[in-house]
Amino acid sequence: MAIVLDTLIIDGQLSGARFGFAPALSVTSWLVIAVYALESHRLELPSVRRLLTLLAAITVGLAWVYPGRPYPLVNQSNWLPLHWLLGFASYGLFGAALLHAALLRHAERQMRANSGASGQIPAPVRGQALGMPLLRLERLTLKFVSAGFAMLTLTLALGFWLTTPWHWDHKSVFSVLAWGVFATLLVGRARFGWRGRQAVGWLIAGSTLLLLGYVGSRFVLEVILQRGTH
Repeated sequence: MAIVLDTLIIDGQLSGARFGFAPALSVTSWLVIAVYALESHRLELPSVRRLLTLLAAITVGLAWVYPGRPYPLVNQSNWLPLHWLLGFASYGLFGAALLHAALLRHAERQMRANSGASGQIPAPVRGQALGMPLLRLERLTLKFVSAGFAMLTLTLALGFWLTTPWHWDHKSVFSVLAWGVFATLLVGRARFGWRGRQAVGWLIAGSTLLLLGYVGSRFVLEVILQRGTH
């Protein structure tokens, strides 16, 4: 309900949407929590649940304080809402990939701790991570990266098509750089078998660039420069 109230213009005469860095974070956190909810029967981790709950509360509060800028759909392309949805989907999918990568790293540390001084992993936990095989958790992480990359590719392609003439602003530059990092990660995984810390490092780097693309540029405009809210 908070996301609907934050993003839809329901009190004005013109139909449209309201977007900014805080609503974008709110939608992203919702998507990540939705993924966790679907997997909670296998990944029932109280500490993760508390962290996601805190994240949701913070983003809802930020969206209330910084509602963003209204975008009436008058004289706008009918494809613009799809561009927004694809962009939010890419944020959410990469956020889910980061969540799974964090769970994978946590599981690996847990297995090392269970090995004890002998260095032997007990049979009940060998190859398992939080009730799920390690390789399956790793494949899930990669699937979310692949799906997020596909959504990001469509977002950039649609944005290039809708923007005439095309101009290289901060959002475009960081988004294209993020696309390049994710493309490198997927190629490195397929051709050279990148995994573990190396793959996670590329995932974090690409996600950081993507976050700087829209959320970062809008944060600077709305909070630091206090512009672009009307």
